Amino acid sequence: MTDIMTADVTVRPATPEDRPAVERLWLMFRHDLSEFTGLLPAADGAFRSERVTYAFTEPGWAPYLLTCAERPAGFAFVRGLDAPVRVLNSFFVVRGARRRGIGLRAVREVLTRHPGPWEIAFQQDNPAAGGFWPRVAADLAGAAWTSEPRPVPGRPDLPPDVWISLTVAG
Repeated sequence: MTDIMTADVTVRPATPEDRPAVERLWLMFRHDLSEFTGLLPAADGAFRSERVTYAFTEPGWAPYLLTCAERPAGFAFVRGLDAPVRVLNSFFVVRGARRRGIGLRAVREVLTRHPGPWEIAFQQDNPAAGGFWPRVAADLAGAAWTSEPRPVPGRPDLPPDVWISLTVAG
């Protein structure tokens, strides 16, 4: 068993060979979010996964794989690399690696690879995200960040997402 407190944490661009692992991590991510969105998987047990496809195939997108001791521990999807503002589209750390500073180190590495303006959204009903993302913003931008609620497109039944805006120095 790996001691993740002392394990090497690596964030690297995900390759096509990593896609099966990222797809399995995606299922865990969507399962976690279902607590806040009320969405159930499809009849085959899978959640919608078009963002995985976009991350691996669309211009302006980049998938990252987070590993601890060379084992998959999470992922990040970035979009807008070809736009004025980058968006951290999805970010996930497996439960066994949470609350150890791994997520903060990983997201810091992803965002600093692409200096400039960023936006990050999270569900306001998710208390862990509500504590984590403002800490990330303060770590990377000091007091120079903002937060605002925005409706979830096409989902008037859901509470608004919280969007954090910040600029990451180069």
